[in-house]
Amino acid sequence: MIADALIDIDSASRPLPDSDVLVIGGGQAGLSGAYYLQHFGLTGRYQLLDAAAHPGGAWQFRWPTLTLAGANRVHDLPGFGLIEALGESEVHDGTVKASSAVPRYYSMYEDKFSLAVHRPFRVRSVRRDDTGFVTTLSDGFDITSRTLINATGTWERPFVPHVPGIEEFAGRQLHTHDYSGPAEFAGKRILVVGAGISAVQLLIEIARNAPGAQTFWTSRTEPTFGSPDFSPDRGREAVARVEQRVRAGLPPTSVVSVTGLPLTPAIADARADGILSDWRPMFGRITPTGVAWDCGALAGKTLDVDVIFWNTGFRSSLDHLSPLRLRGPGGGIVMTGRLATTVESDPRIQLIGYGPSASTIGANRAGREAARNIAAFLAA
Repeated sequence: MIADALIDIDSASRPLPDSDVLVIGGGQAGLSGAYYLQHFGLTGRYQLLDAAAHPGGAWQFRWPTLTLAGANRVHDLPGFGLIEALGESEVHDGTVKASSAVPRYYSMYEDKFSLAVHRPFRVRSVRRDDTGFVTTLSDGFDITSRTLINATGTWERPFVPHVPGIEEFAGRQLHTHDYSGPAEFAGKRILVVGAGISAVQLLIEIARNAPGAQTFWTSRTEPTFGSPDFSPDRGREAVARVEQRVRAGLPPTSVVSVTGLPLTPAIADARADGILSDWRPMFGRITPTGVAWDCGALAGKTLDVDVIFWNTGFRSSLDHLSPLRLRGPGGGIVMTGRLATTVESDPRIQLIGYGPSASTIGANRAGREAARNIAAFLAA
């Protein structure tokens, strides 16, 4: 986690006490939003707050064994692509760490377009006032703004489902958020929980690189494997289904829940080697030594493990918006607008990196639309 305290911040980097637009979040969605705010003539009328001490969004916190070539699509930011910034040889080099390359790219991007980024400043809360919003930072400093673009993503809200007995497990539990590499699992029995791309990639990495490790795999839904090529049609279908949920005020789901897992060469090889063959349906409870099934095909079965590795996704980091009371009866926020970036109950608020724009490719389109909506509101 990023410390709340401000560290070595000179006065020139501090945010202004007022601006027409406040962007919260310095990852892909936030940078895209800032770029398009400038494109639509709002240079000098916005500022962007990033809680991290350095550029890079969530990428700077990814596990060190994730390479740039192996990352699940690092999409270009608008106006300045990844290859243009880093060079083709580095982008396709299988040894370059994503946690260092992407932050370097984002830093170059911020400098190239002179984006108004202020860091590290963590937002504590946002509330309404007579003219717009008051955003309070962790040090108590208040910023007023007429409009708001929230782009805080999901990295700081790792999700672990509550399973009976979870507090009783005597072994180790960790989440994708906390993974640092396969070496620490040598000689261990590891149960990987989840059916997303991270679960599969890390299960394979541990199985291949942790000497003596035994891996097991479980999830609520049985994993499905599809084409390795994520076609535009499949992408549009996935986005449309997630968008339908947020327009109805339901919590967004992940893209992989719609598309299934891509059958990449690495995954195909792992299946052929039997690494992904030991999938089991989700257990019903956790014991001090492992997990147990009380119903279904595995009723009465138990599995003893040393580690439960939760790859169960993330939730949107929106706690700071709680004073605005945006959530509806369905548990989500009712979104509207052409790309579902506008909060229906308050069109002055744009959410990007939420719902259909949570993917890196969706964040760019959403950033443009959010900036367009904000520019139109301010011009009215």
